[in-house]
Amino acid sequence: MRLVRVARPSGPAFGIVTEPPGKGEHVALLDGHPFDEDLAVTDQLAPIDQVPLLAPIIPSKVLCVGKNYPEHAREMGTEPPSEPLIFLKPATSVIGPGDTIRLPQLSDEVHHEAEVAAVIGRLTRKVSVEEAEGAILGYTCANDVTARDLQRRDGQWTRAKGFDTFCPLGPWITSEVDPGAGITVRARVDGEVRQEGSTADLMFPIPELVAYCSAFTTLLPGDVILTGTPAGVGPITAGQTVDVEVAGVGTLSNPVEADV
Repeated sequence: MRLVRVARPSGPAFGIVTEPPGKGEHVALLDGHPFDEDLAVTDQLAPIDQVPLLAPIIPSKVLCVGKNYPEHAREMGTEPPSEPLIFLKPATSVIGPGDTIRLPQLSDEVHHEAEVAAVIGRLTRKVSVEEAEGAILGYTCANDVTARDLQRRDGQWTRAKGFDTFCPLGPWITSEVDPGAGITVRARVDGEVRQEGSTADLMFPIPELVAYCSAFTTLLPGDVILTGTPAGVGPITAGQTVDVEVAGVGTLSNPVEADV
């Protein structure tokens, strides 16, 4: 299943990507919220290229994992941490596919960070690693945009990671991929590959991250966990386009412009 969130004149709505015989990919609208028990697929269909896609979910919180790929930790001048390094992005940082990443006037060095994002599907508190898999609704692409100069200056990461537009998500949530088997995560800037890694190299696999986070905070349906970025992070500038590609999920594309 590929779950999308779309713009409609009456307001955002959820749908699933389907392929009717001979018609190509369409979006079928859902009657209700994806976490409703009585959720149903309607007969309202539209070609996917005619439907404006929004961020597939607006979470109550975005939990992020720092330095979860060993080579990225080393390119940042440190060794990999001995336990997950967790920080938060506000929900106001979330944007969707095609939305513009705005470079803040407060920073002169904004970086891309391509990641796999896990989306929580049910209320989750103090679960074991074995139970954690069942708490995940699916996966999407994410870009943990970071004001690197502010990250160095502040000594903690809230401001550097939390600007509006600094958490692109999308284009959809899919349950048809297994990051535990090792899937490719790639970032391109104007078509040039900047990052490429595999979830097989995660220091802390995703079920461990879910269990770890659920031990100190209740995860609500729709909450998002960004699972870490591979080596190769680097600057983005106004006029460029950043693509985050996750094998088996899709490609999230966002233009970059200066904020005003």
